[in-house]
Amino acid sequence: MIMDYLWLFATAGGAFILGAAVAYAILRQKPLPPAAKEAQKQKIDELYERSPENRTR
Repeated sequence: MIMDYLWLFATAGGAFILGAAVAYAILRQKPLPPAAKEAQKQKIDELYERSPENRTR
């Protein structure tokens, strides 16, 4: 009987702790500053403008 509650606590507690850790990580993410966003956009545009034949490896 006690072992049943122990397993329930272990599985439910583990799921709760994992969910809390994921939520905490998501909430701690900070948005990129505008300058970094623009630099990222330029690099993406540059990457997709090149054709596969002209792309350096």
